[in-house]
Formats: sequence, C-alpha cells, structure tokens
Amino acid sequence: METHIKDLKINYTITGQGSPVCLLHGWGASLDMYPGVIASLSKTHMVYALDFPGMGKSDEPPQPWCVDDYTDVVTEFLKQMGITETALIGHSFGGRVIAKLIARQKARASGASPVRFTKIILMDSAGIKPKKKLKARYKTATYKIAKFIFKCPVMKFLYPDYMDHMRKRRGSADYNAASPVMRGTLVRVVNEDLQKELSTITQPTLLIWGENDTTTPVSDARRMKELIADSDIVTVPGGHFSYIDSPGLVLGAMDAFLNE
Repeated sequence: METHIKDLKINYTITGQGSPVCLLHGWGASLDMYPGVIASLSKTHMVYALDFPGMGKSDEPPQPWCVDDYTDVVTEFLKQMGITETALIGHSFGGRVIAKLIARQKARASGASPVRFTKIILMDSAGIKPKKKLKARYKTATYKIAKFIFKCPVMKFLYPDYMDHMRKRRGSADYNAASPVMRGTLVRVVNEDLQKELSTITQPTLLIWGENDTTTPVSDARRMKELIADSDIVTVPGGHFSYIDSPGLVLGAMDAFLNE
C-alpha cells in the first residue's frame, strides 16, 4: 500500500488483528526484511510497518535529512492510520526515531505525536554515539583535509576521481552503498547522540541484542538500560540482525513482553 507524506510516496503494510504495533526498520533496510517478525506479531496484533524515505519502496528525500525529519514522517503516518495507542518496535535506526518520538511527547514539543505509546522494544538499537578512537579521528581528519584541498578546480582537473576513490576506501558499507542524498543523511544521523532522548522513555521497554553485535555493541544496550528506568535486556546468539540470527528466541521474547 502507499500513502504520501511530505510530498513523498511512502510504502507500508498493515497485517493481523488486535492492538496496534508499529515496526520501524533499520538503516538501509525495508519492511521486506522483517517477514518473520511481522508474521509472528500479526498473530496477536495489528502490525503497521513502513519503509522510511530513501529506503525500500519509499521515495528518497529531496535533500539530506536528520532524525527529526523521519520522526515527522512516523508522526504523520500514525495520524493518517488513525492510531491513538500503539506499541513501538525499532531495529537499529528505527530505535533512533522512537527515542525522538518519546522525547517530543515528554517535552510537549511542536509536532509531537498525540498517540499513546504503550510498550517499546528496541532491537540492536542505535542512539549511543561511540567515542572515536585515535585511528578513526585521524581518518576523519585526513578525509576532511583532502576534501578541502580537492575543492580547488585545478586539483579536481588533475585528479578527478581521487575523492571518489578515497570515499570508497574509507567509507562504511552503508555509506558507500547510499546515494549522495542518503550519504548526507547518514552523516547527519550517526553524528547525533540520543542519550538525552532515551532517558525520557518511561514506558516498559525490552532491549533485545545480539551478543556479538559489532555495529551497536551490547555495551550500548547496557547504557540504554541505565538511561531507561523501566527496561530489561535480553541477549541472544548473533550479531546486529539478532531477529535473523536467533529468530525463535527474539520472537519468543517479543511475544512474552507484548502479551504479558
């Protein structure tokens, strides 16, 4: 199904019956990557899932966005769906959006969703900005210096492909796979630390983590547990896509938490 938000086509699905659950996917993913999660949840809930702009089958934003822009999209989506109360599930990047949704409500900020959020599940969630090691800081600094130097028309003419080669060597897989607009979006997203926003979450929260997650390590989950008063951690074998690596354990934990 399709709707339009911020003049963009947004792809979404509604599956199942029961109390609502809104599923927010990770960076560079889509709702098509969560069939097992959606099928399991839909046995007892009505599951709403959408593709974020620039991902899946939704349109790309016209310029680089920040997390607040994606939060606006989810707020409008819930409004269009007529949802007044829902649980939230966020994997990776989806967790960032959840933190923003809750923080806006607590602050009674402009654009805050009027929806009541009942329970929250964060899977291998992003939101804790890691401290950069010396090597990473050096790589960032040299890239910025090179970017400044190669703005010069003469250098561009002499070495037209240098910055592209440098980006491919030094950028992450997500960064290199993205379009220019989404690369700009990714830079804005990953540089935002959401610990303050996470601390505003008072809803019962379940943190599900792959014990070998190297993208958002288990130390992030422990920090989130410190920030979120009513929260518990479940660790399972696997990495950043814990719901794929340990589907039985993850889906069982979700079911128990949402239906207790």
